[in-house]
Amino acid sequence: MYRYIDYLGLGIAGNFALHLAQAGELEDFKDVITADEAAPKGMFPFYLPKRVQNAKEILNTYPLSSSTIKLPNKELNIQAEPEVALICELEYIDKKLSKIIPTHFGAYNDCSIRVAGASKISDKKNWGENSKGLSENLIKIDIFSEGGIMDSYSICSFLRRESEFHAYGEDVALKGYSYFYEKLQEWMVKQINSQKDFGPLEPLSEYIATCDNPSNAIISIGATRYTPYGKSTFLKDGDEVFVVLYNHTELSLDDVIKSIKDNSFESSNMSVLKQKVVS
Repeated sequence: MYRYIDYLGLGIAGNFALHLAQAGELEDFKDVITADEAAPKGMFPFYLPKRVQNAKEILNTYPLSSSTIKLPNKELNIQAEPEVALICELEYIDKKLSKIIPTHFGAYNDCSIRVAGASKISDKKNWGENSKGLSENLIKIDIFSEGGIMDSYSICSFLRRESEFHAYGEDVALKGYSYFYEKLQEWMVKQINSQKDFGPLEPLSEYIATCDNPSNAIISIGATRYTPYGKSTFLKDGDEVFVVLYNHTELSLDDVIKSIKDNSFESSNMSVLKQKVVS
């Protein structure tokens, strides 16, 4: 999983209807004005491959794991956040980001601290090693556009606690994201180049310049909605978290649940992230 240690790590806040309200984060963005009501609220760093003077030092700690979520030492509420991660190539013109090219996608857990009054989104996102999750099994993107492979994929997530198995996030098609495909690409480039140090947001173009304009990034495109169980359940030692992207033209949700319970995943049409929660 250290293969991404030179990649920039970014996330998107508010790209799926109602998630921010479920996560209790609407108040954080009350002063952030967006182009339209459905637009994401902004982007945040969760990992910087080089030291950036004005950024929190913890953002230099590599947080990704494909097998473990390590709870922080403090008595904090931690929630899994089922998401899609895009593995991207970054292009620049005159040292300014000009293009983001997604090449692969996979199951991702943007695990987050639930605390009111954090100064920046990133304060809730990286608390050390094994605080984030990315599947080892990524799926190649043919075209990041309508008619491509991602049209056929959905995301779901589950929590196994002791002997009980619960749906944690809703089962939804990837096309349910508010911004997706070309609209998302254009928004991300504009947002990264224009985002200021304001409210919960940080000056990403300054961070990227200090990191010597990385050529690759992992971008998580926003958490989906929780089930009632997921909304009210925080992680504890011994839990197992599952985030699954699956081809819904070939598999049913029941097929996915059976594969999880049998621990037999079909890698050709699924990206599975399975993480044990440890304290």
